[in-house]
Amino acid sequence: MKSGVSARVAAANALDAVVGDGKSLDWALAQSDEGLALNDRSMMRMLCYGCLRHHWQLRAQLAQLLDRPLKKRDRIIESLLVVGLFQLSDTRVPDHAAVSTTVEATRALRRPKMAGLVNAVLRNFLRKEETHKEPINDEARYNHPQWLLDRLRADWPDDWQQIVAANNAQAPMCLRVNPRFGTAEKYQQTHAIEGALVAGLEQALRLDVPQSVDDLPGFFEGQVSVQDGAAQIAAPWLLADGSGRVLDACAAPGGKTGQLLELMGDEANLTAIDSDENRLTGIRENLTRLGLHATVLAADASNTEEWWDGESFDQILLDAPCSATGVIRRHPDIKLLRRETDIATLATLQERILNSLWPLLRPGGRLLYVTCSVLSEENEAVIRRFLVGQGDAVEDRVLHAYNIRDLMVEKALGFQVLPGTEGLDGFYFVCLKKASE
Repeated sequence: MKSGVSARVAAANALDAVVGDGKSLDWALAQSDEGLALNDRSMMRMLCYGCLRHHWQLRAQLAQLLDRPLKKRDRIIESLLVVGLFQLSDTRVPDHAAVSTTVEATRALRRPKMAGLVNAVLRNFLRKEETHKEPINDEARYNHPQWLLDRLRADWPDDWQQIVAANNAQAPMCLRVNPRFGTAEKYQQTHAIEGALVAGLEQALRLDVPQSVDDLPGFFEGQVSVQDGAAQIAAPWLLADGSGRVLDACAAPGGKTGQLLELMGDEANLTAIDSDENRLTGIRENLTRLGLHATVLAADASNTEEWWDGESFDQILLDAPCSATGVIRRHPDIKLLRRETDIATLATLQERILNSLWPLLRPGGRLLYVTCSVLSEENEAVIRRFLVGQGDAVEDRVLHAYNIRDLMVEKALGFQVLPGTEGLDGFYFVCLKKASE
């Protein structure tokens, strides 16, 4: 198959898996990567991310260009047409190349009879491009499902448009420099890395241009890791009063696990658990690369009787399962796959895990509750109910970790980093302290 055509075919198949079958983008990309040349793989991924970021706008434009909806059996052609429209409206691909390769991809998908339709739709878009600029509704205007727009407006009346714009942008690549090798500033200067330091986070470096970890100086020697700056807030905050015996609950993929161990030093005593055995492999590989050690267990954080040894923890990090509405720019498929009914279900799970882990914390110990959500139902509302039910729990509002107050919005309970602030992802944090006996 001709180069360029392969990328369009793979992109159409991946989009069809996400939009039509409800598969995750990560899963779809892994299936579509196989056999693609490096250039085609990069093109395919760019097309998939772009089409999902602009999903509602592109689908609305396509509906205007079609005389009638395509039949269900031609769903893959609908995905291919979206790929073509995205190329014409949002990429630097020359118009003639975008049209010709997309038409050729129709034949490669074994739908040669649809080639004429694909050619006509794309050329009609070019002739009438200006008439397709104005979105027809809020979903097309903001490229978010209506239920999520309504939630964001309600929770963040002054900031929802900033959140939406950040969600639709490409996320930067951020590094965490291992403090054993100095600060992010030192790493940047030593290796002449083009990027920006993040105010308040001395180990964080935001790259101007993403790059392969193979090209990062010292990556395989454990000098540096890939981790968003907002995620880097958690470990130093939790360890501000010392380390002792630490639990990293719901630890996968292990970025915070590695950072905790880097800060704890040679005497680290850390247990990392996650309910997904497959995801623990990534944690172990990451710790090997960093030259660090932890007790890593496959365990359900809400069922402590199955794995807890009865010895209290001094600190607990609970990075709770959530809607991931703060990291949509990294996972644009969230906008399509998440349902409003998921939020209450997740909040119930978060509260159950939180209540299950609380007895494992020693008197005077601290638990840091973290989500990558921007929705209050998963954040403040969960904490409010927890505090009502746990008489020995209070919020510790002292921000020990770095100079991070300017990065966060102070809430009635906890603190929120909004997506896009200093290039960061969206994260919620609240530190809970257990009363001393």
